[in-house]
Amino acid sequence: QLPLVESGGGLVKPGGSLRLSCAASGRTVSLYAMGWFRPAPGKEREFVATIKWSGGSTRYADAVKGRFTISRDNAKNTVYLQMNSLKPEDTAVYYCAASRTFGLTNAGNFGLWGQGTQVTVSS
Repeated sequence: QLPLVESGGGLVKPGGSLRLSCAASGRTVSLYAMGWFRPAPGKEREFVATIKWSGGSTRYADAVKGRFTISRDNAKNTVYLQMNSLKPEDTAVYYCAASRTFGLTNAGNFGLWGQGTQVTVSS
């Protein structure tokens, strides 16, 4: 059983919406915070959003602020990424990851990763 499993990706037209899910094990939930990343030009993994399990504090990348919303359901050990007003440049494989700290956006601070789910935004 994988510690993190992403789902919800697919094909959507520009301006459309998708909701990604990341199912975590109980042990993974204890890692304090979760985040979403995607590949970007010049970067292996670009920060998208992060959330703290306790209290639900969040942070977003400027490129997605106002369009994406990260949330969590502690009872279900699941993190979500609601993506609205999608643009072609949002096309990427989205990865869910876990961290022992909250507030850091570098991928190197996240030690546990899922397999990723493909999001394609195209007419």
